Amino acid sequence: MPEIAASTTRAPDALLPSLTPLLHEWLPRQRWFAGKGRRVTGFTLDAATELLPLDGAGPGLLHLLLRVEQPGRPAGEPADCYQLLLGVRTQLPPRLAPALIGRVRQGPLAGRAVYEGLRDPRLAGLLYERLRTPGRTGPLRFHATRALPGALAPRVLDAEQSNSSLVFGDAYILKIFRRVSPGANPDLELPLALGQAGCARVPAPVAWFESGAATLGVLQPYLRDSRDGWRLALDALAAGRDFTTEARALGRATAEVHLALAAALPTQRLERAETEGLAAAMDRRLHAAAQAVPALLPYVPGLRAVFAAAGDAEGAGTVQRIHGDLHLGQTLRGSDGGWAVIDFEGEPAKPLEERRRPQPTVRDVAGMLRSFDYAARTHRPWNAEWAARCRAAYCTGYAEVAGADPRTDPALLRAYETDKAVYEVVYEARHRPDWLPVPLSAIHRLATPP
Repeated sequence: MPEIAASTTRAPDALLPSLTPLLHEWLPRQRWFAGKGRRVTGFTLDAATELLPLDGAGPGLLHLLLRVEQPGRPAGEPADCYQLLLGVRTQLPPRLAPALIGRVRQGPLAGRAVYEGLRDPRLAGLLYERLRTPGRTGPLRFHATRALPGALAPRVLDAEQSNSSLVFGDAYILKIFRRVSPGANPDLELPLALGQAGCARVPAPVAWFESGAATLGVLQPYLRDSRDGWRLALDALAAGRDFTTEARALGRATAEVHLALAAALPTQRLERAETEGLAAAMDRRLHAAAQAVPALLPYVPGLRAVFAAAGDAEGAGTVQRIHGDLHLGQTLRGSDGGWAVIDFEGEPAKPLEERRRPQPTVRDVAGMLRSFDYAARTHRPWNAEWAARCRAAYCTGYAEVAGADPRTDPALLRAYETDKAVYEVVYEARHRPDWLPVPLSAIHRLATPP
């Protein structure tokens, strides 16, 4: 691949100590920082690359892969690695003041302002230019599946939580993975496979960049005339409108994605012993959750029975690659009424190896069923019937394409829905206590024998 003019940063040994005081303050405050609540004890620099040289008054763009040391990690588990894109200027324009990280007091950047580079249109545009010119920039490698148009105005999307996204000219969206791990990220791997299989339900990647074995960012078409399924569902609830037509179409779209993934990537038979293992893992998560949230304790016997029933099932067909974190917010409905599925990263908190593991398709179905419940709970009074109709319509649509209704395997579907609700209980108890009744209402329903 051709070399793009850039270099590994000079004086790397002096760079990190000079940035450490600023990063200690700034990094834990970022929404995408996964180690909240645990003390940061140090940093290790995996790579530092000048995407735009740090000479003169600036701006310069510094790309870092930074390991964050925190106590309490399991023995042998590596520290989390984060991708940072730091702008460097002698003088920071007023419009970039909110992006300031701080001024460096010593080392090779002494006296200069360091800031969140993605907030600077000039630096954000540089990333797009790198993707337009496939090749190598220091340890970074840039790839493109087709020629891209010339310079497009960038803007940052503020809705992301675990990553950061830039939109270029309303034509493309670049997702930048903040917490990175070695291995192909499913948000690149699966849409690439689906695009090659001709699945039109997922925007196919047009470019990406990586370092070593780690995927760092993916550029895809931006579906600018689309609205996400969560917002559409809430609007329907607020207006008192039925949502079953949309839910049924969404079920069909989900099945199309699953069939395309099964055709494009290996599948395997889920044997009885593996089903037992899945159920045992769910039971362990329930035990840990009940210790953390005592409100779960009265339901534990009933929930354990749900998992035991799944473990006793005579196999569950095949396992395959799936979305892994499917809910209404991961879907987009276009102006033509068609649904698209996005964000195939899986649950970012889980190890990459686990997210890439083949799983039963009913896990995705269960995630969407829980999402309909969540949407219905935002309405006052709670519209339980609305959720029930949507859930049924979604499964019906899924069956129309897949040829099998997920409700015909009730033990495993119920187990996955229960496992998801248990996770939700812990999440809400920690982050949004006012929302705790939402998953607890599902726990009550699921712990009661049908």
